[in-house]
Amino acid sequence: MTTEQLLSDVVLKLNQGGVICYPTEAVFGLGCDPDNQAAVTQLLALKSRTQDKGTILVADNYGQCLPYVNDAAIPMDKRAAIFSMWPGPITWLLPASKHAPSWLTGGRSSIAIRVSAHPTVKALCRQFGKPLVSTSANVSGLPAARTSEEAQRYFADQVAIYLDGNVNHDATPSQIIDALSGAILRN
Repeated sequence: MTTEQLLSDVVLKLNQGGVICYPTEAVFGLGCDPDNQAAVTQLLALKSRTQDKGTILVADNYGQCLPYVNDAAIPMDKRAAIFSMWPGPITWLLPASKHAPSWLTGGRSSIAIRVSAHPTVKALCRQFGKPLVSTSANVSGLPAARTSEEAQRYFADQVAIYLDGNVNHDATPSQIIDALSGAILRN
């Protein structure tokens, strides 16, 4: 199967509401269509995670995130810090747009956004045409999967597709920073 065929299969599964597993910069992630509430609910159930914590959206570029972000509410003096760290392993809490679903924001006025540098993530988001919900491939409280095989041990056939790929085994999950206050929420 070619890479294009595989990506087409992944997009089909995402459009059908499936949860996928894929490599990111530091760990394997679980992802789904951010606009499909049932898919997000399924992903959170797999992780034993509550919706009120919110989720991270990962994208190929910031433009893909604009439907979910209130871009006009990001002060000009904060933009250089945000955009100079992307693409990369930094997740920014940004003001959420009025259209951002509560199942993504956890009912908050902000949304977590990361523009990835990982080639698999970039290719997935380009092919899908929008960001993915992205969370570490593990049950809450357990170590994040660093290989596709580890993720399969956690989730077996509950995930539609497992993609292979490399992660930086020395890296840690993305740092989370509140863009408006500068507070580091996860280091």
